[in-house]
Amino acid sequence: MAIGRWVGGRMNHWLTLGGDISRRSLIGPGLGALASLVFLLAGAALAAGLPQLMQDGGAAIVVAVTDGDTLTLDDGREVRLVGIQAPKLPLDRPGFVTWPLAEAAKSALEARALGKTVRLAYGGAHLDRYGRTLAHLYLDDGTWVQGAMLEAGMARVYSFADNRALVPAMLALEGGARREKRGVWADPYYAIVPAERVRGQLDRFALVEGKVLSARVVDGRGYLNFGPDYRSDFTVSIASSDRREFERAGFAIPSYAGRRVRVRGWVELLNGPMIEATHPEQIEILGE
Repeated sequence: MAIGRWVGGRMNHWLTLGGDISRRSLIGPGLGALASLVFLLAGAALAAGLPQLMQDGGAAIVVAVTDGDTLTLDDGREVRLVGIQAPKLPLDRPGFVTWPLAEAAKSALEARALGKTVRLAYGGAHLDRYGRTLAHLYLDDGTWVQGAMLEAGMARVYSFADNRALVPAMLALEGGARREKRGVWADPYYAIVPAERVRGQLDRFALVEGKVLSARVVDGRGYLNFGPDYRSDFTVSIASSDRREFERAGFAIPSYAGRRVRVRGWVELLNGPMIEATHPEQIEILGE
C-alpha cells in the first residue's frame, strides 16, 4: 500500500507499508504534517489484510505487560514491539535508574492492549537475541499498537537493520507527537540534542541534530563529521557492509555533506562522541 502527497501537481511517493525506502522517504519536513493520515491509512490497510509485504504471525490475547514496549501473549510468546523504544523500567537490573515516564508508558500499553486479541505481523527478523518475538501488533479494530504509542508520545522510533518495515510511518507519527509535546517530548530527558552537546549523552540512546560539516569514506567506512576535529567532535560512523545499504537506498556518503540531519542511536565515545548508523532510517534529512 503506497501513501503519498501532492507536490507541484504530481504525487510524491514517500512510503510503502512494509516495502523498501527511497531517498525521498527520509526527507523530513513533509512527513510530520501527514502523521494522522499515515496512522489512519495503516489501520485501513489492516482492514483488508496485513500491510503489504508483512508476514502474518498469528493472533493471541495479551495477558501481561512488562513495560511500554514488551508484553506476553496467552500462547507463551513474549513480544518486543519492534520499531519503538518506550521509557525503561529497571526490571530487576541492579543499579538501573528508571527513565522518566516509564510507568506512564507501561500504563499506556496496558490500556491499549492488555486483555485484547492482537494480530502479529513480521517485517524482518522474527526473534531478538533474548528469544523475544519481534512483531508489529494490530488490534481487531485495525489499531496499530506501535503507531498508537508513538502518536501518544509514549515511545520513540528505534529501528534495526534487520527490521525496517514501516519506519517512515513511525517517524511521521513520532514527529507529530514531538511537535505537540505529547508524552516524552514534554520531558527534557528526551529532548533532541544539538550535535555540539552530544558528549553529555554518552551511553544513552539519543536523537541528535546538526549540520554535517564533511562526509567521506575512509578505508571503506563512512564518516559524517559534525565538527572540524574528529577526535573531539560528534561523528556518525557507517561500516563498509552497511554503507552499501545506504548507497542502494540512494544515500551515497558524500551526499550528506552540508545537510542538516537528525540521527538516532546509542552515543559511544570513540575519539569524540559517535553514533554507529547501520541503516538509512537512522538518519533523517531535515533540509539544506
